[in-house]
Amino acid sequence: MLKQRKLREEGFTIIEVLIVLAIAGLIMLIVFLAVPALQRNSRNTQVKNSASAILAAVSEFENNNNGQIPTTVTVGTDGTVTISGSATTTSSTAKVQGGYTVTTGTAMPTQTGSFVVNVGYKCLGNAFDTTKTPRAVSIGFLVESGGSTPTQCVES
Repeated sequence: MLKQRKLREEGFTIIEVLIVLAIAGLIMLIVFLAVPALQRNSRNTQVKNSASAILAAVSEFENNNNGQIPTTVTVGTDGTVTISGSATTTSSTAKVQGGYTVTTGTAMPTQTGSFVVNVGYKCLGNAFDTTKTPRAVSIGFLVESGGSTPTQCVES
């Protein structure tokens, strides 16, 4: 009498292994797509925080100098922004991330990481208004957005 051999099935089939690899690949793809967006959002937050710090220094300057608006904005190599006016005024400072440039002018910046402080003009959407407004100070900067870098404008 012949005994029937019982086959023992152990391990995974090739289909099961391929399904697990496909799922792992999808998870890795999602992670790799999300990381650049998170980094971009982090850089945009840093830029917006720096713009807010500069506006706070402008407000401090105005409060310390009986409402006078500043005329000069300079930035040191350590990221310290100095807001000043005439010789009889007291300057104020703000700390921004290193590597940023801060200038005064009426044209929006063209590079990410640069700020333009516009004294005497308000924001009009995401650009500087062309109508002179006494007592207004606005700051233009760029934020990253996928493949483009749209301008932003904040005012005091």
